[in-house]
Amino acid sequence: MYKKIGKQFADHQSVNHSAGEYVRDNATTNSIEGYFSVFKRGMKGIYQHCQSHHLHRYLAEFDFRYNNRTELEVTDQQRAENLIRGVSGKRLTYQTTAG
Repeated sequence: MYKKIGKQFADHQSVNHSAGEYVRDNATTNSIEGYFSVFKRGMKGIYQHCQSHHLHRYLAEFDFRYNNRTELEVTDQQRAENLIRGVSGKRLTYQTTAG
């Protein structure tokens, strides 16, 4: 599954779990699996369903959550500042969400 996605990046490596390989140098699936676990928990626990044409919006929210989490030593104040900086100067209207 990750090989197709990896073509979009300059450096993409893979590991072969079925051969007992879980880490090779810096190549591991821990980060993407961690992200997907946060995304799946959120989609099942908070939103429960999502229309495909809105998926990019949900992914953007979970990108923000994952990149601004406590484990990365981002404080609540820093997270709030990052959020305000991200929405500053942008206007959300029904027309921009209806597509």
